[in-house]
Amino acid sequence: MTADTSAYNHDRAPIELPQRVRLEILAAVLLGIFLAALDQTIVGTALPVIVTDLEGNDVYVWAFTAYLLTATVSGPIWGKLSDLFGRRPIFLIGVSVFLVGSLLCGISQTMPQFLAFRAFQGLGAGALFPIALAIIGDIFAPSERGKYQGFFGAVFGVSSLIGPALGGLITDNFGWHWIFFVNIPLGIVVLYIIWRTLPTHRAEGADRHIDYLGAGLLVAALVPFLIGFTNKQFGEWTDPDVGGLIAIGLLFAAAFVFAESRAHEPIVPLKLFRMRTFTASVIAFFLAAMGFFAAIAFLPRWFQFVAGSSATESGYQLLPLLGGLIVSAIATGQIVSRTGRYKAITVGALVVMAFGLWLLTSIRPDTPMPQLWLSMAIAGIGVGPTFAVFTLAVQNAVPVRDLGAATSSLTLFQQVGGTIGLAITGTIFGSKLLEEVPNALVDAGVPPQFADQFASGGSTSFNQLTSVGDLGENILAQVPEQFRSAVEPLIPAIVGAIHTAFSIATGATFVVGIVTALLAALVVLVLMPAGKIGEQDPAMTDFTPQAAAPEPSLE
Repeated sequence: MTADTSAYNHDRAPIELPQRVRLEILAAVLLGIFLAALDQTIVGTALPVIVTDLEGNDVYVWAFTAYLLTATVSGPIWGKLSDLFGRRPIFLIGVSVFLVGSLLCGISQTMPQFLAFRAFQGLGAGALFPIALAIIGDIFAPSERGKYQGFFGAVFGVSSLIGPALGGLITDNFGWHWIFFVNIPLGIVVLYIIWRTLPTHRAEGADRHIDYLGAGLLVAALVPFLIGFTNKQFGEWTDPDVGGLIAIGLLFAAAFVFAESRAHEPIVPLKLFRMRTFTASVIAFFLAAMGFFAAIAFLPRWFQFVAGSSATESGYQLLPLLGGLIVSAIATGQIVSRTGRYKAITVGALVVMAFGLWLLTSIRPDTPMPQLWLSMAIAGIGVGPTFAVFTLAVQNAVPVRDLGAATSSLTLFQQVGGTIGLAITGTIFGSKLLEEVPNALVDAGVPPQFADQFASGGSTSFNQLTSVGDLGENILAQVPEQFRSAVEPLIPAIVGAIHTAFSIATGATFVVGIVTALLAALVVLVLMPAGKIGEQDPAMTDFTPQAAAPEPSLE
């Protein structure tokens, strides 16, 4: 299986294996991805109940952010380690960490415990997605990867069908703690199959030097930077725990770039940014993720709080968004594999995403469900190709020896974009809710003095009111007993007004996605070359022959 570097064919698999073996490896990797995908759909559906039970509505976004933060920080490190030591051992370690984190989440009793264990779970998840995509890049040629990576969309389809139902049924009937325990038996199967079937691939003679300084600086940069953005929804830019943390993160980011420019085996190889395809992909993926994660975070909350859906029902009501994403991702992979062209379809998809999010900005309590589902499906159709095409484009452009680092770097920018997007949209949601509630109350006929009392309660009061459950009872419970007889006749008007304000605030969060999706389309249109899958990126000629065609070793 040695390669002739003097006559290197770019459109070939880095590891040439029999088709039967490749399909066995593909099935094992997809099981690992299914583990993480199923967990996301279950937790997303049950999260409103979790934060209510643990009294954590004021840190609702942190349940997403803690997971994304550690997955973001660890992803590039896992990816580089897989380049140095092989995909198999690193993938097995990532799955094991994820399972331990799932167990700890299931036994958590307080919100701080839950957030800490979600962060630990994210450490494992940081390995699963980028390494799985890198494995596909290892065993399939560039022109084949599209149709096989389309199976990743199918996995998300199955998980999106099973996850909401399973998460809702378990939450409604057994308690939310059990939604994490279902990962354990599946994870044991994943570990066994991957251990038995997945070979270790390493480049012969590759330097095993670990960039400890780069890894430390990456963590030191990302953690305060992302926490600062998350804290923005509770404070001002000038606050030490907002602007101060962001500034610290930027300082460490500058130090990280300086260290990586001199590192022997950098965590994020800066030379990759000399490739326009890589640079355009990471920037556009970053921007697209900012808008998409807002929809995933706030739509389930709207369904349960405003529409009165149960956890199970709200999960199924997300299926138009996820279904559109899955169908378009699979279809795009097939189209790109057959034609080799990806630029035009990416630009078009990002415009469709912006249009779908624009439709969602009009969400109101009386919006017909079929109209809402159609808007969600359109947004999902636009999101899907971004998950398929950017990975294909990057893996086609970079040298094989940097496949893991490049794939994990793409995931890094996606997750950073998602975390920053959640912070920004969370801030917009909170400020818009505070602004709209008094106006909506007055418009609903509530006396101005009552409206003023609601406005003076601040964000903490609104976070308590927006817990899942009977809103009318929650309001009355906060009213002194001697005044309840006067407030009780106003409850229907108050509930309707808060639902309207909540919907307007939810719709406002999608504006961020409209702007970022259109910016991403512009980046692809202007910066990304009109390349073709299976053809070598001209920038790759600047790399060494060894980087272009490593000699694989299977153990």
